[in-house]
Amino acid sequence: MEVLERADELARNGTEVIHLEVGEPDFPTPKAVVEAGMEALRRGRTKYTPSVGHAPLREAIAAFYQREYGVEVSPEQVVVTAGTSPALLLSLAALLEPGDEVLLPNPHYACYPNFLRFLGAVPRFFPLEAREGYLYDPQRIASQMGPRTKAVLVNSPANPTGAVLPPENLAALAELGLFLISDEIYHGLTYGVRSPTVLEFTDRAFVLNGFSKRYAMTGWRLGWVIAPREFLRPLRIMAQNFFISPADFVQWAGLAALQQGEPEVARMVAEYDRRRRFLLGRLREIGFGVEYEPQGAFYILADARRWSRDSLSLAHRLLEEAHVGVTPGVDFGSRAEGFLRFSYANSLENIAEGLRRIEAWLQRQSLLPEPPSCGAGCSSS
Repeated sequence: MEVLERADELARNGTEVIHLEVGEPDFPTPKAVVEAGMEALRRGRTKYTPSVGHAPLREAIAAFYQREYGVEVSPEQVVVTAGTSPALLLSLAALLEPGDEVLLPNPHYACYPNFLRFLGAVPRFFPLEAREGYLYDPQRIASQMGPRTKAVLVNSPANPTGAVLPPENLAALAELGLFLISDEIYHGLTYGVRSPTVLEFTDRAFVLNGFSKRYAMTGWRLGWVIAPREFLRPLRIMAQNFFISPADFVQWAGLAALQQGEPEVARMVAEYDRRRRFLLGRLREIGFGVEYEPQGAFYILADARRWSRDSLSLAHRLLEEAHVGVTPGVDFGSRAEGFLRFSYANSLENIAEGLRRIEAWLQRQSLLPEPPSCGAGCSSS
């Protein structure tokens, strides 16, 4: 966020910044969704709703899981929230007491440890390896389990790696006997692979999802959690006390997204894939290390340690001197330090321009090898 805030300041002063740091779709919200939201406003849908969300939306979310994954979910298990972050906060608060432990991957989404510490819980980290496809190693996780360990937090497709966990890996995690807190916000954004939900393997899970990434609805603030039945009453009570209810008209827009948004999602995914392949090639040409090719989300975690092991400093220099915003890997844990996260949630033209600027900046710093000169005996046209 420091990088983004500084980028915004530069832009206000007239500097054109290429944004490759922001994890936000650059596509407009699908037209049918916007129209549904506007129609809801015209119909006066501006009041309080049930704290867990409108029944039609919860029913549509349950139907989505049957259609998408073949999983039976009761609408009663669905709690609609003002974005997926509140869903995560409510789930952790319902499950954990101060001193309880949650096992987190390293690297991980930057905010996970902050949620836990805010609640007085303890994050315990297990390493992920690019050469292993960032798979969660059940034996490695089991070795860190203790008497206060309550859950494993799963993120697939993952931020910042773009990794997608295969079915057998999720099944093995379910066999550990812990609760799984599964952040599935990037579901639907995969490239040539299927992303299963953990509900296919266990019902001891809090499944988080929402509309922000799949339907390009970040500013609408609408998400949900599917929870085990024994936690539904505390979730409802906390939702009533802390958030009152999600926005009325936004819920009707979400209903339209589930019912009419998939053609637009398919077009967005095809374009993301085109950008992904381009960005992978150019990063490697410039000299960044990319050992794992992401299969989901819209990020590439690239190794920049040949130039600097201080990712925050490198990100700030690229912003100030090349006018390209990238995310420092240190945000995502110790195992991402020295890496930079590149987002391809921007146009192909902007991605190409951003990488051209980075390459030129590295050349100015004499950090890229010069092209070979024509020596004796060679010819030139």
